Amino acid sequence: MLLFAEPSGTHSRQGKEKHATGTQLLRKAGGSVFYRWLTRGPRIQGTMPHQHRITRIEALSCRCPIHTPLETSFGRMSDRPAVFVRLEASDGCCGWGEVFANWPAAGAEHRVNLIARDIAPLVLGQTVADPAAFFRDIEAKTRLMALQSREWGPFSQAIAGIDTALWDIKARAVGLPLRKLLNPDAADNVRVYASGIHIDAADAELARARDAGFNAFKVKVGFEPGRDASAVRSLIETLGPDESLFADANQAFDAERAKSLLFALADTPLGWLEEPIAADAPEAAWKDVAASTQIPLAGGENIAGTEAFTDAINAGFLTFLQPDVAKWGGISGCYAVARAATAAGRTYCPHFLGGGIGLSASAELLAAVGGNGLLEVDINPNPLREAFPTPDIDSATGMRPAVSGSGLGCDALPADLDRYVTHRIEVNI
Repeated sequence: MLLFAEPSGTHSRQGKEKHATGTQLLRKAGGSVFYRWLTRGPRIQGTMPHQHRITRIEALSCRCPIHTPLETSFGRMSDRPAVFVRLEASDGCCGWGEVFANWPAAGAEHRVNLIARDIAPLVLGQTVADPAAFFRDIEAKTRLMALQSREWGPFSQAIAGIDTALWDIKARAVGLPLRKLLNPDAADNVRVYASGIHIDAADAELARARDAGFNAFKVKVGFEPGRDASAVRSLIETLGPDESLFADANQAFDAERAKSLLFALADTPLGWLEEPIAADAPEAAWKDVAASTQIPLAGGENIAGTEAFTDAINAGFLTFLQPDVAKWGGISGCYAVARAATAAGRTYCPHFLGGGIGLSASAELLAAVGGNGLLEVDINPNPLREAFPTPDIDSATGMRPAVSGSGLGCDALPADLDRYVTHRIEVNI
C-alpha cells in the first residue's frame, strides 16, 4: 500500500488500491475520535454566526533573487518564490492565504493562473459560514479537474491557500487571532527551531541561529549516509545542554541506506530524522526503517488527503506529524490532522518553508493545537518572509510570540514586496 502517494480523500490517488470507506477507516482506527476530526474538520467552540459572500479574489506570485542557492538532496532553488492569495467579502472583510510554490521552479505563476481560471469560479459568489465544510466541497468539485490534468499537487495547494484566507476572514470578523478562534485556550507563544541549514554550512549557520535566539536546529542531509552521519555527529558535539538537533533527508535514501545512516547515529540524541525515504514508499519500507532505530521518524509535508493521513497515523511509524498548511488542507485539513495526531500520541510540528503569511498560519495552528511541537522557521535569507513583522525569540526558552492582531495579523502585503511581483490577477463579481 502506498501511504503518501497522490492526494487521497476527494483528490483520490488512482491505481489498484480501492478507497477505504468511512466504516473501514473507523474500524482501522479502533473506533477512536480522530477519524471524525479528519473527515469533519475543525469544530469551533460556540457558533460562527458570520457568513461571508466572497466577491473578489486576488492572487499574485513573487520571486526574489538570492545570493546563495538553496541546495537539497533532490534539487536547488535559485530564487525564493511565493504565491499569496487575498479574498474579499461583500461585507468588507478580507483574508490572506499562501500557496506552496517552491517546486517546480516555474510553478508560482502557474498557481496564480490556476486560482484565477479554475478555482475562482467555484469561490466567487459563494456564501461561506463554515470554512471546513467549504474546503470539503471545493475539493470534491475539483477532483475530476485534478484527475484529468494529473495536477493533484497544484490543485491541493491552491485550495489550501483559499482555505487559509477564509479562516483569516472568519477570525478577523470577530476580532480574534486565528488561534483563539480555533481554541480559546490557545497559547500565546510557540517553541521554534531554525531550519533550512545545509549540513556543509552548519557550523556557521548554527552560530547565526543562536545569535537570533534559537536553541533547536534542523540540518539538511540526504547526500551520502557515511558523510552525513560524520557531519551530524560532529555537530551534536557542539550543542549546549539545552539545545536540540534534528535532520531532514528530503526523501533521499532507499530503506537500506536510510537504515545505515540511522545505525551510524544510533548512540546520538538526534531528535528526529525527517523523510529518510520517499514519501510514497510502501508502508512496509517505512515500518522497516522505523523498526531499525530508536531515533524518531518525522514526515507529513508530502502527505495529502484525509485517507493518507489516517493511514499514516494508524501505521504508527511517524512520531512527528508535519502537515504543511500551504501544500494540502490549509487550516481546515491541517488542524484536523494535528488534533488527530496528538490524540494518537504523536507530536504535531508544522512543516513550512515559504513566505510570511504561511509562517504566521503555521504558528497559529501550532498554538491552537498545543502539545510539545515546534514551529519550523527557515533562517535562509528570504525577503518574502522577512518583510513581514518578525517577533523576537526568547533565547532563554526558545519561544516566540504568536500573532498579536486579528486573524493572521496581515492587513496588506508589505510595500517592499511590490518589486518582487511577477504575476498578479484579480477576479471579482
